[in-house]
Amino acid sequence: MAKTPKGFRLHIGLYGRRNVGKSSILNALTSQQVSIVSDIAGTTTDPVEKPMEFLPIGPVLFIDTAGIDDSGALGRKRVSRTRAILDRTDVAILVVPAGEWTSFEDQILKELQHREIPVILVFNKSDLSSAGEQCCRQLFDQGIALVHAVATRGEGMIDLRQALIQVTPDSFLQAPPIVADLVPPGNLAILVTPIDIEAPKGRLILPQVQSIRDLLDGNALSMIVKESELSTALDLLKTPPVLVVTDSQAFLKVAADTPDFIVMTSFSILFARAKGDLEAFVEGAMAIETLRPGDHVLIAEACTHHPVDEDIGRVKIPNWLTEYVGGKLEFSFVRGHDFPGDLRPYQLVIHCGACMWNRREMLSRQLFARKSGVPMANYGLTIAYTLGIFDRALSPFPAARQIYLDRANQKNRNS
Repeated sequence: MAKTPKGFRLHIGLYGRRNVGKSSILNALTSQQVSIVSDIAGTTTDPVEKPMEFLPIGPVLFIDTAGIDDSGALGRKRVSRTRAILDRTDVAILVVPAGEWTSFEDQILKELQHREIPVILVFNKSDLSSAGEQCCRQLFDQGIALVHAVATRGEGMIDLRQALIQVTPDSFLQAPPIVADLVPPGNLAILVTPIDIEAPKGRLILPQVQSIRDLLDGNALSMIVKESELSTALDLLKTPPVLVVTDSQAFLKVAADTPDFIVMTSFSILFARAKGDLEAFVEGAMAIETLRPGDHVLIAEACTHHPVDEDIGRVKIPNWLTEYVGGKLEFSFVRGHDFPGDLRPYQLVIHCGACMWNRREMLSRQLFARKSGVPMANYGLTIAYTLGIFDRALSPFPAARQIYLDRANQKNRNS
């Protein structure tokens, strides 16, 4: 479980003012010295992450944040980083010193509730005061979980563990499938996995590995081939596969070699559904039609690997888009958790499959783009659209495909 990707972990963020005991809570809960503990306010400067197995939930990622009441220029940067953690928080632990509820707690609680993030209130240092519960009785009446703790003595950790189990979102415990629901048990899917310059030596990339495991969990069969071997594999089979999944970069060849009666899509499009809102991504991809030379496009990648000569995000997609639009576009690039706070300069955002992320963070970015009025597409959907195989790539997903067909029909009627 130590090697479980972050995207499969329940992200648990610890929030609160400086010196309220967030780090002590984390250390006590994990039974490890994860964060530095000090009486000096502001000891935690950057988010501290601790992946672990938390039974019976499974793999989780605890994130200890800097105090939300930090001040000064550096303090404001720390607070900004803390707020960025909200975008990838599945469950929040709001640590409050017993009897000291302030406007800072009001502010962060309102933000958590606005985002519909389950929250647990931990009244730490409860041996020093019992007044905390009285000051926010109406919050308890709303059903917000409450735990009394003395972190330095490990008291209250069992209650906190139980509260975490109780508030874990169903969407995490019942994660959406990647591909298994598209391939009935006993049926076959062919996974086309090019071995090119971007393929890690001796390994498959994470979306491919996760898709294979998902098919195994669904009692389906999988055949893994390179794009150059697809035609041979299809000829050898007595029964055709119910689905062909390809790396998006091989879309054209795989589409040409796969008979029309076999459903086909890409790993990236599978992850657009598993990690985000596929229908919203489809609408974003269709906005490619409105791009004009000179427009600004933001390409966002969740991973932080070093780009290669033929990098999909920095080279191939810009080339395909430029060719489709028929003129030069202005491209900007971000990686990891970096993301602009203002998307208004952009006419389109294109995001990777986010295989390393949890679903909440991807949905948060989609929501932010929607609020900003900027369409957001996905790598695979963008490639399929620019190569003219968008309809076919959406064939496994009737609802998403219907959005495209309705738009296309409306366009034909207007013309």
